[in-house]
Amino acid sequence: MDLQSHDILIVGGGGAGLRAAIAIGEENPRLSVGVISKVYPMRSHTVSAEGGAAAVIKPNDSLDDHAKDTIAGGDWLPDQDAVWAFVSEAPKEMVLLEHWGCPWNREPDGSVAVRPFGGMQNERTWFAADKTGFHMLHALFQTSLKYNNVTRYDEWFALKLLQDDGRVQGVAALELRTGAIRALGGKATILCTGGAGRIFPFTTNAAIKSGDGMALAYRAGVPMKDMEFVQYHPTGLPGTGILITEAARGEGGILVNKDGYRYLQDYNLGQPLDVHDPKHPQKKTMELGPRDRLSQAFMKELDKGKTVKLETAAGVVDVVHLDVRHLGEKKIMKKIPFVRELAKNYAGIDPVHQPIPVRPVVHYMMGGVSTDIDGATSVPGLFAAGECACVSINGANRLGSNSLTELLVFGARSARSAVKFAADHPNINAAALSGQAADEQRAIVQRWFQGGGGKETLAGIRLEMNTTMETGCGIYRTEASLQTTCNKLRELKERFKQVSISDKSNSFNTELTTAIELGYLLDAAEAVAFSALARKESRGSHQRVDFPARNDQEYLRHSLAFRTDGDPRIEYKDVVITKWPPAERVYGQTK
Repeated sequence: MDLQSHDILIVGGGGAGLRAAIAIGEENPRLSVGVISKVYPMRSHTVSAEGGAAAVIKPNDSLDDHAKDTIAGGDWLPDQDAVWAFVSEAPKEMVLLEHWGCPWNREPDGSVAVRPFGGMQNERTWFAADKTGFHMLHALFQTSLKYNNVTRYDEWFALKLLQDDGRVQGVAALELRTGAIRALGGKATILCTGGAGRIFPFTTNAAIKSGDGMALAYRAGVPMKDMEFVQYHPTGLPGTGILITEAARGEGGILVNKDGYRYLQDYNLGQPLDVHDPKHPQKKTMELGPRDRLSQAFMKELDKGKTVKLETAAGVVDVVHLDVRHLGEKKIMKKIPFVRELAKNYAGIDPVHQPIPVRPVVHYMMGGVSTDIDGATSVPGLFAAGECACVSINGANRLGSNSLTELLVFGARSARSAVKFAADHPNINAAALSGQAADEQRAIVQRWFQGGGGKETLAGIRLEMNTTMETGCGIYRTEASLQTTCNKLRELKERFKQVSISDKSNSFNTELTTAIELGYLLDAAEAVAFSALARKESRGSHQRVDFPARNDQEYLRHSLAFRTDGDPRIEYKDVVITKWPPAERVYGQTK
C-alpha cells in the first residue's frame, strides 16, 4: 500500500482543526498539512454553536475575573496554568477572527458587543446574533483556503493511528467515496474530532459526534482524562435534542415550572429580579447560574411533581418553560432570531407569544484525550485539541461560551507544539506504516465483509448503550446505578463482536461507518461509566447521591482511564493550583 505523507496530519475539520491548520501556515507555510475529515468541513459540529465565545474585551472585566469564573465554574478541577493560558490568549484569537471576517455584533458606538452567560460575573461573551459557530466556522474555513500547503481529505474516515518507533507517525483512513483504505503519514498528528455525546439518547450533538478521536487515542495507549464529567445543558427542545441557546437567558429569558413560578430561586442561585425593571440588568439573575446547577434543579422540580407533561412523538416527557415573551419581538429578532426559528419549526410555537418547552439535554464532555498545556499527549507525536481533548480548563463543569474560544486557543497551541515536534522528528517509517494500514484493511474486510451474520444488530446495541447511560450515568448517579451501567457496557462490548452488516458495497457504505462509530462510542461510554464509578464524591456535573459532598482531600484530582483487555484501569493525577485555592462555589451574588 502506498503512503501519502505530510509534515503534520490533522484529524477533524471543525473549529479546532481549521484553527490548527491556519496556525501551522502562520508558523511555517512550507510545511505540508493534511486535514482528514469524515464530513465536508462546513458540516462539522462547530457550525451548530449558537450563543457566543468568551474573551475579555470590556474595561470592567479582567483576565483574573475570567480565570476565577472558569475555575469556580469547574468546581476547582481545572488546571490553573492551562486556564491562565486560555484567558490570556483568548482576546487575541477573537480579534484575529474579526480580521478574518467573523461578523461580531456591535454596540451603537462601534465596539464589540458582549452578552452575559451562565456562571460568569461579567459580560464577556462575543456573539454573532445566535449563529456564532456558523460564522466562526465560515471565517476559519475561508481563511484556511489561502494556505496552499493544506491538503484536505474531505469525507475520509479515520480508522487507526499508525505507530512506529514509539510514536504516532500517521493515520489509516477510509476514503468514503471509493471504500479504499489509505495510509497517510505525518511527523505529528493532531486530533480535533469533537466529543462523544451520542453515547446518550437525548443530546444536542450531531450524529457525527461519535468519539472517534477519543477512541483512536484510547486504543493507542493514551488515557482518557475526567471522562465522568458530562455536561447537561438545561434548555433542550424535547423530542429533538436541539439546543435553545443560553443566549436566550443571557438576553433576559426566565425559567418557570408548571405553576409559572421561577423555581431557581429555591436552589441557592440568587433571588429573582424584575425582568421589566431597567435598574436590574438581567445578567444578575439566577437563570444565568452554571449549567450543572440548572440541570440539577430541573431534576429536583421533577421529583416534586412541578414539571409540565408534554406529549411528543416519542411519548410524554417532562419539561419546564423558558419564557422570553417579555423581551418583545424586536429584541428577539435582533438578538436571538434563530431561537424563534427553531421553536417555530421544531416545537410548533412562537416564543414571541408562547413560552418554549425545555428540558436538560446532554451537550458537552468536559473529559477527553489527556493532554498537557500545549496539546501533547503521553504518546509522542500525538496531539489533541477541542472537545475531544482534555487540557483541563473546564474541570467538572464548562462555563457556556468558553468552548468556542477553547477551539481557537488550543487549536493554535497544539499546532505550534506539533510544528516543533515535527522539526525534531523528521523521519517516518513508510514501510511500517503502509504495512499497518494494509493489516487494518484486511481486518476490516474480514470483520465486516467476510464475517458471518450475527444475531446482534447495530440499532439494538446502540439503543441499549443509550438507555443504560441515561438511566445509570445521568444527572444523578449512585453506586448501584453506575455498577449496573458498567456491567451492561461490559456485556455490550462482547455482544458487539456478534454484530454484522448487510451492506457489502464499497462506495459510501454508511452501515460500515456506523458500525465502526458504534465501537468508538462503546469505548467512550466505558471510560465515562468506570471513571464515574471510581469517583466517590459529588463535584460539578458528577453528582453521586450516595456521596453528596465534594471531597477535595481525596478527589481534587483528575481521573485517568487507561484501556485494557478488560475493564479500564483508573488512575489519578493532581490538579495544578497556582493562585486560587479551592473554595465553595457561590452564585447569585452581585459583585
